[in-house]
Amino acid sequence: MAEAQPQGTGPQGTGKAAGGRSAQLAHTGLRPGWTTGACATAASTAAYTALLTGEFPDPVTITLPKGQTPSFALAVEELAPGRTAAMAGVVKDAGDDPDVTHGALVRATVRALPAGSGVVFKAGPGVGTVTRPGLPLDVGEPAINPVPRQLMREHLAEVAARHGGPGATADVEVEISVDHGEEIARSTWNPRLGILGGLSILGTTGIVVPYSCSAWIDSIRRGVDVARAAGRRHVAGCTGSTSEKVAVALHHLPEDALLDMGDFAGAVLKYIRRHPVERLTICGGFAKLSKLAAGHLDLHSARSQVDKGFLAELARRGGADEALAEAVAEANTGLAALQLCTAAGVPLGDLVAATARDESLAVLRGAPVAVDVICIDRAGMVVGRAEPRGPGEDRQGSPQR
Repeated sequence: MAEAQPQGTGPQGTGKAAGGRSAQLAHTGLRPGWTTGACATAASTAAYTALLTGEFPDPVTITLPKGQTPSFALAVEELAPGRTAAMAGVVKDAGDDPDVTHGALVRATVRALPAGSGVVFKAGPGVGTVTRPGLPLDVGEPAINPVPRQLMREHLAEVAARHGGPGATADVEVEISVDHGEEIARSTWNPRLGILGGLSILGTTGIVVPYSCSAWIDSIRRGVDVARAAGRRHVAGCTGSTSEKVAVALHHLPEDALLDMGDFAGAVLKYIRRHPVERLTICGGFAKLSKLAAGHLDLHSARSQVDKGFLAELARRGGADEALAEAVAEANTGLAALQLCTAAGVPLGDLVAATARDESLAVLRGAPVAVDVICIDRAGMVVGRAEPRGPGEDRQGSPQR
């Protein structure tokens, strides 16, 4: 279990919850936790250290993408004779989030490979394998997402530099496994997405933001209040940390103008309807915002799903022929549908963004707020945009008559 907890405070760990995502997390009073990606990074770092030195660091400290440095106690460790392999495991602590993987034992087994091999990832027992297209990993790859892979590579490179001698590089196989992962995965969307054999190793920040409808919606309201009190005329509702970075990069917004919307698009829109700001940017993943475009105000996967038939109809409006529209309707994921349309020159991302903007304006019911929408992919690339539109403007942004 982790020895330290993420802090719901202001910038640079000042303890000031001035506004934005940090303040919202602090306001909920809920305890954050760690992603499976953070756990896998801690376990692989400990295992590789033992492979090189013969000793397991316990606790093992890692550095997350936003600079936090949590420490994890090892639940299991094993060094094979002759140091041919080393295994370490940590127990995932999801904090106050009702995560199905809370308490799961995440193991990493590290084996040396010939020089120049780099880091090779392998799915062990309880970790799934990608069997269908449309995910951010190729078919046949272990279901270890890109950000956790990069985090592990960085930490293993640091271990190699520290203990492997001058010029040493991390040339290792890293096998990630999760005890009872295949059983746990039956309670997730993995089987439907074609991830078979177990769980996915996930996480973009390393931190699990605790989920509570009432607490999080209340924190959204407080975030709007803080922004208005600070005189902010432009705020951004973002579905997560990646979309938040995109909104900041495009609009140069200060922290107290950022609302961690999560899945609660309706909460943002309804509160801003009663407490208007001049401009609202909604930024999020393509799949989530396709749900908003289809009229869903709660974007959580347990309560709304991507409607591929709806995406097919949007594609037709964008010039898709019937064969492409049918392929979109049968796509494995929203991302796969987007990729099909992008290859054919059909601007599905822009169509989703524009439709989500118009749905948002409908919820705002004429409140004096201009809305623009940004759709991104999992890597944070912009795949669709809709320019600001306010009440009384048509889809081209000109006043209705």
